Amino acid sequence: MLAFWKKRNRRQARSGDASPARVVNWRLLGIGAGVAACLGVAALLLMLALDRPVRRVLVEGAFQRVSPPEIESAVVEVVHGGLASVDLDRVRERTERIEWVDRAVVQRRWPDAIRVVVTEQVAAARWNEAGLLNTRGELFIRNARYVPPELPLLEGPEGSEGRVAQLYLEAQGRLLEAGLRLTGVHLDDRGAWQLELANGVVVKLGRQAVNERLERFIRLASQLVAKRLAEINYVDMRYTNGFSVGWNARSALAVAPQEAATPDG
Repeated sequence: MLAFWKKRNRRQARSGDASPARVVNWRLLGIGAGVAACLGVAALLLMLALDRPVRRVLVEGAFQRVSPPEIESAVVEVVHGGLASVDLDRVRERTERIEWVDRAVVQRRWPDAIRVVVTEQVAAARWNEAGLLNTRGELFIRNARYVPPELPLLEGPEGSEGRVAQLYLEAQGRLLEAGLRLTGVHLDDRGAWQLELANGVVVKLGRQAVNERLERFIRLASQLVAKRLAEINYVDMRYTNGFSVGWNARSALAVAPQEAATPDG
């Protein structure tokens, strides 16, 4: 009888072990909720204390085409509320929509100012009649009030800016090494390419194997053109293995065309 009683007692003790785990400490939870609420209120009060009206716009940058007052006016348009709640991304996007602005960095300056650091676009080439391309080959102005005439002229259909700029960048350094200055690249609606050199000499590359023809021009024809630049109207590279030269005297010189001397157009 004694052994049975002890065993039963142990079972009761084991079944009662889990009871304390099911007890919810409401007092502790209440303290935690109170602390969280106090922190939230404190954060809100701090935000309200710091959210002072924006009274100054600090504009920085090397300005040639954009004026600081123009930047300030754009910022004021989109600033609503105080300094702590102002949407900096919106201010940056509005600033970068200004002509000749490439990038803008916007920061808060306590207690009441917004700092805007502006980087202007660098015009690397003209595009068609009045557009301007930057150094990345991006069209950033379609109708510029002033187009620097000394910039190279790149021309092509709508949406071809990147392709034309890429060919210009690939060709201009190599031609300069050969003693020639590239002043323009033209892509027509049919997909045919032309280069324009100093003195108005045109290099016709056509629609096919453009990179190979450019390479052949540099390797075979560039020395002749560099020596007699003032006498040449055009160089036609639209042959399989050779090229032809159009002279000012209306004569033409064919150099080693090993197949039919008819360009591909």
